[in-house]
Amino acid sequence: MNKHIELVKKWLDDPDSVTLQELKDNAYAADSAADAAYAADAAASAAAYEAADAYAADAAECVKKYEELTGEFGEV
Repeated sequence: MNKHIELVKKWLDDPDSVTLQELKDNAYAADSAADAAYAADAAASAAAYEAADAYAADAAECVKKYEELTGEFGEV
């Protein structure tokens, strides 16, 4: 399984299990996840959390597409 995808899946399962630095370092595949983390960290407002949810949904869709295209289905 792709290590970048695994990190995104880990973050989707438990956002506290991945640091902001890990997301930054993994920016190529985890761009949506990093944006969500920045949005949530930038302001503690309902709008920021809604944006984080949208980015998480985008990240989940990217993981799903990757798994469909590669046939790699891993667990985190």
